[in-house]
Amino acid sequence: MRKLLTLFFSSAVLATVLATSPAVAQEKHDGEAAKPDPEAAVASAVEDAQPKHGSITTASGRKIEYTVTPGTLTIRNDAGDPIASMFYVGYVANRTKGDERERPITFLFNGGPGSSSMWLHMGSWGPVRVDTPTATAFPPAPFHIGENRLTLLDDSDLVFVDAIGTGLSRPLGKAKGEDFYGVDPDIDAFARGIQRYLTLNDRWNAPKFVYGESYGTLRAGGLVLALQQRGIQTNGVILQSSVLNYGVRQPGNNIAELRMLPSYAATAWYHKRLQNRPETLEPFLTEVRAWTRGPYLLALAQGDNLSDQDRQSIAQQMSAYTGLPVPFLLASDLRVNLNRFRKELLRDQRGTVGRLDSRFVGTDVDAAGEQPDYDVTDTSMSGPYVAALNKYLFGTLGYKTKLTYRPTFYQEIGGDHWNQKHKGPNGQSMALAATSLDLAATMRENPHLKVLSLNGYYDMATPFFGAEWDLAQLQIAPALHKNITLRYYESGHMIYIAPEAMGKMKKDLDQFYSEATSGR
Repeated sequence: MRKLLTLFFSSAVLATVLATSPAVAQEKHDGEAAKPDPEAAVASAVEDAQPKHGSITTASGRKIEYTVTPGTLTIRNDAGDPIASMFYVGYVANRTKGDERERPITFLFNGGPGSSSMWLHMGSWGPVRVDTPTATAFPPAPFHIGENRLTLLDDSDLVFVDAIGTGLSRPLGKAKGEDFYGVDPDIDAFARGIQRYLTLNDRWNAPKFVYGESYGTLRAGGLVLALQQRGIQTNGVILQSSVLNYGVRQPGNNIAELRMLPSYAATAWYHKRLQNRPETLEPFLTEVRAWTRGPYLLALAQGDNLSDQDRQSIAQQMSAYTGLPVPFLLASDLRVNLNRFRKELLRDQRGTVGRLDSRFVGTDVDAAGEQPDYDVTDTSMSGPYVAALNKYLFGTLGYKTKLTYRPTFYQEIGGDHWNQKHKGPNGQSMALAATSLDLAATMRENPHLKVLSLNGYYDMATPFFGAEWDLAQLQIAPALHKNITLRYYESGHMIYIAPEAMGKMKKDLDQFYSEATSGR
């Protein structure tokens, strides 16, 4: 699931972050140009659709007949030249006799940048789903691929879309992959792809939703504005495991430490590393949040001017919340980066905790090392999803293509090859994208837009406190903040791998779709 976050930052910062981020596993290319896509010449500008039919009985007992269509959309530039073929798999519920209502349609995608949407497609809300591990490494094949009775198909038609260069999406003609490898060209490609889908399938008048996970949330923040500027008004945007602002995540920025601390506390609570461990996770985390925004923020703001007495006091409380020893916290200047925490929390047990889901525990060859050798969540997840996607797409659906499905394409897209710059809603140029500003602008222009933020307590790649922070900085009217809903689950980055969390999340989504399509 190397779907995640190249996240962040300029080239100099990326060099530091990626070197210590096994879950991303992107290579730094030292300024060399991105290589030509070896399969670009195989892709075709002829739009493809290979529909099949299926049915699913939901957990509520409702039987839904649907059409599933794997296919391609041809993206054209303003001159009309084909520049990319965008792959999608769409699920459209068959209309019942006499039902003339426009069904909602949701466009879903993962992130990276450099990831296909295989993870959401095969793990979350489609009518077919693969069983995945929950807090432990998963046995090898055969994996169980079966019905997903919690599918969102009862709320909305679903279209899972792959970014250019990933999955079966490829550049066309004179276009090169690197033409799409950046915040703004990526958003533009998705906007053009969605426009094309709406036209081909006569869905312009349908209620429209955008669902992004991980880096896909940063894409979604910019995409809803790009769509609105094209006259495509969205009813709702769903942000799962959010990052909306690159800049605040830079190492050395006190906000980066602030964003992580409540996730450290949740992880320490889960692994029973707290001396006075509360019985429940909440309201413990509410207390941690308040301390983080208060005494901890003020202490970090003082920097070297913090008195020894106050430094000791902060370290004591920080230890009580994170389970880390006071001497370690003092030696770290009260600032513990993610990889140090992952290594230190269970060092006495020779264990490391996962980045994508800190419930997972791995082991390293060297227990005395500075950082984990790998992300145990990542290595536990990839096998089931890759097998399920290929079995389902090319076996069950019988999709025909000469291309190879790419779960990820990080070597070409990640690292220095991804352009982090972004042109903001007022034309301002940002070296590091903050599409939270785009989302805020869209909400001002479209005051009916609903926002749902879905967060895993044990997600340390996109911490829940970071989502809260970003959504509190939108500078929108209080009435618009009522359109934002935050929900939390005892799971990690891929919230849907936990059955209890997925059931709760489905109920939250049912309510969200109901409210976002009712005109309230």
